[in-house]
Amino acid sequence: MKLASLSDYLLLRINRSSAKAAPGKGKAAASRESGAAKAPKNAKPGSERMPVNRQIYQLIREAILAHTLPAGMQLPSSRDLALELGTSRNTVTYAYEQLLAEGYLESRTGAGTFVADTAPDQIPEAVERKEPLTDPSGKSELSARGALLTRQAGVGERQWGAFMPGVPDVTCVPHKIWGRLQNKHWRRSNSDLLTYGPGAGYAGLREQIAEYLRVARSVNCTPSQVLITTGIHQSIDIVVKLLGEHGDTAWVEDPCYWGTRSVLNSLGIQSVPIAVDQEGMRMRLANLRRPPRFICTTPSHQYPLGMVMSLSRRRMLLEYAATHKVWIIEDDYDSEFRYGGRPLASLQGMDTQDRVLYMGTFSKIMFPGLRIGFLVVPESLAKAFATGIAELYRNGQVFLQATLADFMAEGHFASHIRKMRVLYAERLRLLQQSINRHFGEKMTITGGEAGLHLVLGLPQECDDVLICEEALAAGIVVRPLSRYYMHARGARRGLLLGYASVPNEEIARAFDKLAAVIKPHLA
Repeated sequence: MKLASLSDYLLLRINRSSAKAAPGKGKAAASRESGAAKAPKNAKPGSERMPVNRQIYQLIREAILAHTLPAGMQLPSSRDLALELGTSRNTVTYAYEQLLAEGYLESRTGAGTFVADTAPDQIPEAVERKEPLTDPSGKSELSARGALLTRQAGVGERQWGAFMPGVPDVTCVPHKIWGRLQNKHWRRSNSDLLTYGPGAGYAGLREQIAEYLRVARSVNCTPSQVLITTGIHQSIDIVVKLLGEHGDTAWVEDPCYWGTRSVLNSLGIQSVPIAVDQEGMRMRLANLRRPPRFICTTPSHQYPLGMVMSLSRRRMLLEYAATHKVWIIEDDYDSEFRYGGRPLASLQGMDTQDRVLYMGTFSKIMFPGLRIGFLVVPESLAKAFATGIAELYRNGQVFLQATLADFMAEGHFASHIRKMRVLYAERLRLLQQSINRHFGEKMTITGGEAGLHLVLGLPQECDDVLICEEALAAGIVVRPLSRYYMHARGARRGLLLGYASVPNEEIARAFDKLAAVIKPHLA
């Protein structure tokens, strides 16, 4: 289709019922254009909310793409088109200038404005390419890896409320202190805090973390070995990318944190499930005969079951890693919150062969939205890791890192941990009371000595996934234990209940709702 008149084409499609004034026009022009006319028959849906200048731009653009306006065709001058449309010249000029900037029109000195040749280069009919690995189900255009990742995703839409596991009480963060420290850096207007950060992170925060880990977690490190990340996921990601290859294997605890498996799988690492008992990872002879590249473990507070790895298992793991050149990834995610004695020492603190990469996060202590974690690597790897982080992620958040460094240096961090440890211990007690009130000793409770959640055991014939769905419908967030196992067969049934973010006075009432959901499944 070729146009006989651009103005006729536009008049049939421009909707003048919009009262929005175009940029650069006065009220009189806007009033004249909006008028009281009804929308044209061919007007685009939604055009009544669009200024006339944007409508002209879009209509001409679409006509060019549809070849209704052929390449080389001369358009009327902005003055002439404005007169024919009964609108201001500024309105047409805006549309022309935008189309010129985007390459749809071209201006020829002394000749006028013409439709540019925007036809793509000819694509050969036969293109040699390797057939991509797509979703085997054929239901999406995701890759096989992408389909698996999204299908097995453990993340939920709700991240707050009773009984969301792994989430601290963010309302208890000392906002005034944090605000004061943050405002101090704003007032200084230090440009170094607002640009891309150094690969290893803000030096002041690395110093504070190194000192804190030395005292509280018996980690052997200097500030140069500490690297700032956005959390556990990024820490695992950079470790695997710099120390592993596609097709390597990693031992993971079974059950384990779903995010660990997701990151490993996304990088082409084969996860090998290792069962856990009361002493932690239970390596069998068949496993030991095939050394992996990585061993991922939570020795100080196994996630999600809560047991502590025994000293003999720790020593065996370290000796095995040193002998077979295996990297141990130690995830120490919430060891600060232990309610029966002092927090346990780290596995890294026992390592004399530099085979442990230690990682942690401030999400459980402070607030998840902070998105600051840390990774401690052997001194020989520190420079390479700093370069890798800078190259792959272009880290920022230096401003927040500086604020957190001051928060720790002034003693507020240690004070906050002490305060929250007392609060969470009380909430744990209240939740245990509610469980006993409804179920007595019929239900087993594990992992109640530390952390931010406990596991409520269910009979194996119960469908913990269905219970979680019904609980969510009742306004309660819980996680099914069976989903933390790599395979459904042999997975224990249970519910992960987080208590940290639930106010004391709401715990009993919230658990009453959950108990009402659980009891029909026990009949």
